[in-house]
Amino acid sequence: MSRPGSPGVQPGPERKSSEPAPGDPVAVRDAIPPSGSPELALAELQAGNRRFVAGAPHHPNQDAGHRAAVADGQHPFAVIVGCSDSRLAAEIIFDRGLGDLFVVRTAGHTVGPEVLGSVEYAVTVLHTPLVVVLGHDSCGAVQAARTADATGTAPEGHLNAVVDAVVPSLRRAAAEGVDDIDRIVDIHIGCTVEAMLDRSAVLAAEVAAGRCAVVGMSYRLAAGEARVVAAVPPRMGAVDGTQPAVAAAVA
Repeated sequence: MSRPGSPGVQPGPERKSSEPAPGDPVAVRDAIPPSGSPELALAELQAGNRRFVAGAPHHPNQDAGHRAAVADGQHPFAVIVGCSDSRLAAEIIFDRGLGDLFVVRTAGHTVGPEVLGSVEYAVTVLHTPLVVVLGHDSCGAVQAARTADATGTAPEGHLNAVVDAVVPSLRRAAAEGVDDIDRIVDIHIGCTVEAMLDRSAVLAAEVAAGRCAVVGMSYRLAAGEARVVAAVPPRMGAVDGTQPAVAAAVA
């Protein structure tokens, strides 16, 4: 974890000679204010994801010059609390580079004290305005928890801690009559958003003060698309013109 560095404009994407991807907000790509706009940060992630899906990434902030520029400090514009799945590399699917994202990954994006402490560091010390819980379809952790819950057989070793963390999401899905694995994943993403705010008074205070927002996004492995499925405050779900699919989970 590098030291925060001095205040300044957060790293924005590099200028490329190629034309921006369709719908790419040029104003957002130019810079993101260090004080933090959650809406701009989310719009930037979505723009990068659109480039990735279209097969036209810019690969911003990945050159030697930028590497040197961020060596003395970091100003990431988003925290990504993502699943450890090898196909869910945040910097790739959001088309970002060095210094842009503060990434924490666990199987099934489960959150313990170390994860929450990392998020709190980012939002209070680095003043990062957006926290994203990033899950994905066909999640192995959710499938493992579902199997263990159905059979009453706990997995060996520390994997059981992952399963135990996912089971409450399975209970909520069952109460809502949801049986499809990918819809369960979306509910689990929303539950993780809720759990982070319930367990971290620091994060909840930052959100209440309007300095930060927490958004749940669900990634589709084959399509490459990441969509919003939960948001606090709820207005964040409308940044891309849609509403969260499981907003009730974090109301």
